[in-house]
Amino acid sequence: METKKRKKRKAFVDEKFCVACGSCVKVCPMSAIQVYNGIMAKVNLEKCVGCGKCAKECPASVITVKEELSILSEEVKVNEKEMV
Repeated sequence: METKKRKKRKAFVDEKFCVACGSCVKVCPMSAIQVYNGIMAKVNLEKCVGCGKCAKECPASVITVKEELSILSEEVKVNEKEMV
């Protein structure tokens, strides 16, 4: 069984410097960002696909998109069971 390494990207907000303008919320195609109590934006990492639109739109430049390595077994386990 072969494994592949795929880079996953996720957006992160520096909450100390977020001005809660909502620009990121408007451009997120996955609705993964919300502004809480008018104080700061937070990213739902389960919904975030790491496209970077929020980071480009942020006027305060407090959103970064970071990559992380994720080891995936190329869906073989699930597919093998279905084929047998």
